[in-house]
Amino acid sequence: MFPRVREIIDAFGARLQVSVEAHPTGSLVVFNRPDRPLYPSAMLDGYGVEVLCGYIMAARLALPNGLPDETVDGPFPARFALARGDQVTLVMQQPNEHRGFEIPAPFWDRLYAELCVVIAHSRELSRRTARRLQ
Repeated sequence: MFPRVREIIDAFGARLQVSVEAHPTGSLVVFNRPDRPLYPSAMLDGYGVEVLCGYIMAARLALPNGLPDETVDGPFPARFALARGDQVTLVMQQPNEHRGFEIPAPFWDRLYAELCVVIAHSRELSRRTARRLQ
C-alpha cells in the first residue's frame, strides 16, 4: 500500500507528483515536479499537509485579494504564501531549500481533493505508529 504515488497533470502537461510513505513520525508526504528538471522537492508530515489543504481553500476564496502567510513547525517546517504575480501560485518555502516549491493555481482543485485522501492515509499511518510504540 505504501509508498502511494499520484500524479496530477494540468491542461498544458505540467505535472505535480504527490507521494505518501510511512515515516517514524507517522507519514511523510513528498511533492515533486517531474516535468521540471532540477526543481526542488518539498516534504510535509500529516500536520503540514492538513494546513496546506486548508491554505489552498483559503487562497481560492481570497482571490483576487491577498492572503497572510501560514507557518507550520515540527520535523518538516514550512511557510505557505500566496504569490499574485504574472501567474497566481501557492509557494511552499522550507528552511533547507533556497527556492520555494511553487504550486500554480491550475493544480489547486485536484491537489485539494488529493490531499483530502492523503490526510486520511496519514492519520492511519500515525495510528499504526502509535500502536507500535505502545
